[in-house]
Amino acid sequence: MSVTRTKPLPATGSAELMAAIATGIRSVYQPIVRLADRRVVAYEALARGPAGSRLERPDLLFAAAREEGLETAVDWECWRAALRGGLQSTMGSDRALFVNVEPSSATSWVPEIGDPLLEDALDRFPLVVEVTERALPNHTTDLIPLAEDLRRRGARIALDDVGTDPRSLALMPFLRPDVIKLDLGLLHNSPSREIAEVVHAVNAEAERTGALILAEGIETEEHLRRALALGASYGQGWLFGRPEALPADHEPTDAIFPLRHDATTVLPPESTPFEIVAAKRPLRRADKRLLVELSRSIERQTVAQSSSTVVMSTFQERRYFTAETAQRYSELAADAALVAAVGVGMDAEPAPGVRGLHIEADESLRGEWNVIVLGPHFGAAFVARDLGDDLPDRDRRFDFALTHDRDLVTEAARAMMRRLAA
Repeated sequence: MSVTRTKPLPATGSAELMAAIATGIRSVYQPIVRLADRRVVAYEALARGPAGSRLERPDLLFAAAREEGLETAVDWECWRAALRGGLQSTMGSDRALFVNVEPSSATSWVPEIGDPLLEDALDRFPLVVEVTERALPNHTTDLIPLAEDLRRRGARIALDDVGTDPRSLALMPFLRPDVIKLDLGLLHNSPSREIAEVVHAVNAEAERTGALILAEGIETEEHLRRALALGASYGQGWLFGRPEALPADHEPTDAIFPLRHDATTVLPPESTPFEIVAAKRPLRRADKRLLVELSRSIERQTVAQSSSTVVMSTFQERRYFTAETAQRYSELAADAALVAAVGVGMDAEPAPGVRGLHIEADESLRGEWNVIVLGPHFGAAFVARDLGDDLPDRDRRFDFALTHDRDLVTEAARAMMRRLAA
């Protein structure tokens, strides 16, 4: 799915903010290093307002933009300033440029397809677009198509501030970041159970996908030792350099930021969970009486997981999402990162905290009954397809398959998430 975006046109705002948008936004750049030898392999662009003004600080700049309804316009100009600075430097393909996208911009903006700055930047150096972890639970269905759109253009995706919201750990496989940036709190705070859970989840994701782990906020040698212990191979912080203008000259280096080349993993839009799992697991046949118990067993496994869990189910039709089911799913939603229910006639919120999605009666998904549970270290899927028997409800037969292969479960879950994001 291609995301259609257009450049925002600011309407009216304060003279101070409008002047900043017109001419005053600029970027400074913080080096990102390979921790093994502290060689600079990339830079992160950080926005600044007009020098010497009240809005020079980025927090005050964006606070003013939010207050005046111009956050997307400011974000656009920050992006352009970041790319201009990189292109005006001598930086080449041996160093990457990291740029940020504000969460609120995900639904309305990405640089225009024909924007020459974007095209020139992608031709010149690896471009990594950062989205913050804080945005992922609340903007999942917006960020996924944005990430796919940027990947098709040649950019890569980084998930920033990982460790601030445990719900995002279950959602990482849907964004599939190329770079996972550990929040500075993981380095600065005392070890805890929560930090250990983040470390396990991040390292498991990196092991499965080849994502790079990068630690932020490295200010001391002790922070560096902690970053290495947490699994980071790359880092940034005052120990290696403060944000400033890019160097006038970039000496060629062999310490290239090793971004993976298989970042685009877009499923065909017609793929369904049943088709994905059935292609790799043997099918069995049973009536609904048995399958109700199997599907509920999968649901119950969610309770044993942490809040970092996603549950997505299809019910064929809204009438099969009974009052009992609604109560059960609402209880799941109280702790899970995301709970979704899909079916013909399904309401937008069929139960408190549950995200609903209506599908058309002629869609292939309409014939499926699926329950998919995905967490940082756990995956289970029950997928079934109605055989179309003209029998009482409990006697209806289905072909079905079960899997606990987390990679296969992830693939099925991503097919569901694509529909939620459409």
